[in-house]
Amino acid sequence: MIKQITAAALLAVTSFAASAAEPSFYVGGDVGSSKPKDVNSETSYGVFGGYKFDENFAVEAGFRRLGNWEEDGIDDKVTQLSLSVLGSVPVADQVAVYGRLGYNRVEEKFDGDKESKNKVLFGLGVSYQITKEISARVEWQRPVSHSRNISVGVAYHF
Repeated sequence: MIKQITAAALLAVTSFAASAAEPSFYVGGDVGSSKPKDVNSETSYGVFGGYKFDENFAVEAGFRRLGNWEEDGIDDKVTQLSLSVLGSVPVADQVAVYGRLGYNRVEEKFDGDKESKNKVLFGLGVSYQITKEISARVEWQRPVSHSRNISVGVAYHF
């Protein structure tokens, strides 16, 4: 419950942010590598969409397939749904570093069963604004305590 309240409070605070930069919606996708503890890495991919309030604050929702792992004859499929607040700091012309904090729902499907975990999501990334409409990013995320995901993505701003 505290996690949901924290995420809602961060969302409320960022919705009042004002700046000279134009607000914009964006959508995108990414591909990367997901690595749980003691298991081989697996290709991950995802889609995301968000609203950028200004150059420093955004809110973003996403879906990601973290991977499929087989262990002891059991196929384990893991997906992630997330809602995050992103805080960004420009470090050069068209380049920014950002942090992510949010709500994360990770679902594991294995051997006919399903298990869901609600966790805090955090991450760090670097973005590059290629044009006014197109940006690229590299990001590290910690979707659950024993796992990490590194991805490269592109977004379209409208």
